[in-house]
Amino acid sequence: MHPMMNIAVRAARSAGNILLRYYDHVDTVAVHSKGLNDFVSEVDKASEQAIIEILHRSFPDHAILAEESGQHQGNDFQWIIDPLDGTTNYLHGFPQFSVSIALAHRGVMEHGLIYDPLREEMFTASRGAGAQLNDRRIRVTDRKSLRGALLGTGFPYRVHEQIDPYLGMFKALLLETAGIRRPGSAALDLAYVAAGRLDGFWELGLSAWDTAAGSLLIKEAGGIVTDITGGERYQETGNILAGNLKLHNILLKTIKPHLNEHLQA
Repeated sequence: MHPMMNIAVRAARSAGNILLRYYDHVDTVAVHSKGLNDFVSEVDKASEQAIIEILHRSFPDHAILAEESGQHQGNDFQWIIDPLDGTTNYLHGFPQFSVSIALAHRGVMEHGLIYDPLREEMFTASRGAGAQLNDRRIRVTDRKSLRGALLGTGFPYRVHEQIDPYLGMFKALLLETAGIRRPGSAALDLAYVAAGRLDGFWELGLSAWDTAAGSLLIKEAGGIVTDITGGERYQETGNILAGNLKLHNILLKTIKPHLNEHLQA
């Protein structure tokens, strides 16, 4: 494992320990609203701080983009951090949440990990070196049609004007597949695509820290990641579509009739 990845793994495990420490008594956790259906807790902040401290100890000159504390200036290396992806799940005791850490160099994703502390599953990827789950190589599925496919998604609960086009996509795909799952942690959903647990995934309105590590995992596992028009702007738009090459193309064609002007911009 690359030395930088080793440090990221150490940071993720430290954050995961904090999440587990509070998990059995989340009713005592202080929670604040950042916006519509968007919450932050003292656990998010403690987890993020633990990650930043470990990364800064080894890489004091690196820049950081973190969900809770925002942009920290630095050099051409930038760590992209989601200290608790699935905060709403976590605060309800719903066992689906994760830590996501990625490292970009001049805008190119070099390393990424997604850690599920409940299951002790560490998904890792380095550019050009493949993707692993607990040191075992993983690959996307080779499914070639929607028939029998299992997809992951997330509802646009913070961007209500996208509900109608999203529901059109949902219905079109629901009628053609074996099922659609909405577990509530986009980072883990992307990791599951990389590991072959889901055949594909789409969601609208995500942030860079939701997708940075997961997109690298999928690419290194042999898959493809784009925005929902087939372009490369998913980090910018927050609208993402992922799967193996064949299924990805089918997903694009299926959702295209439901894109409005805003989603095609």
